[in-house]
Amino acid sequence: MADYPTVPLQGFQEYTVEEMRARLDEFYADISRRRTVREFSDRPVPRDIIETALKAAGTAPSGANLQPWHFVVVSGAETKKKIRAAAEEEEREFYAHRASAEWLAALQPLGTDSNKPFLEEAPYLIAVFLQKFGKLEDGRKVKHYYPTESTGLATGILITALHHAGLATLTHTPSPMKFLNQILGRPSSERPFLLLVVGYPADAAEVPDIKRKALDEFTSFVDV
Repeated sequence: MADYPTVPLQGFQEYTVEEMRARLDEFYADISRRRTVREFSDRPVPRDIIETALKAAGTAPSGANLQPWHFVVVSGAETKKKIRAAAEEEEREFYAHRASAEWLAALQPLGTDSNKPFLEEAPYLIAVFLQKFGKLEDGRKVKHYYPTESTGLATGILITALHHAGLATLTHTPSPMKFLNQILGRPSSERPFLLLVVGYPADAAEVPDIKRKALDEFTSFVDV
């Protein structure tokens, strides 16, 4: 008998092998259409769509179930303008001084530079923060375990949920990102993890002509 509270597993759904294949084929066909876009429409997106996607993100597994993440959803034009100005300042420094020649060469096929108009054009920015520790109900500090891995898992589910809803996303990681703490009023104990741009792609949006690795290029099976 466990010495901690448990409840019966509920909601698990088993499928036949044929159903599993069909469901995965359908899921793969859908997720394989996902592309990062850098040209966004300013078309509005209902807030409840974003809220449901965030609830999906909140189901992610996390170290000791401490859920070490916080999402700040930004839709206000003034705040988006501030974020763009701060991000572009860091990006100019990156492209001019911090990035190695090898790094710049790797970015070249993507056509990126320090200009980030999508930070103002898209209807939503979602700033993802990683919490290194939290607080219990009595105010005591509690360490978070595997916060980077946990927050990454939640962010991956969020991106997938938004794609499933029919929206486009862009993962933006200017470095450093501490300006997000200041602009969005988050405590210094939280580390900015990612800035996710969310909305509809622009009508004439284009994406780089790049390919994904084949399964045998990134997977190994050990059968003995």
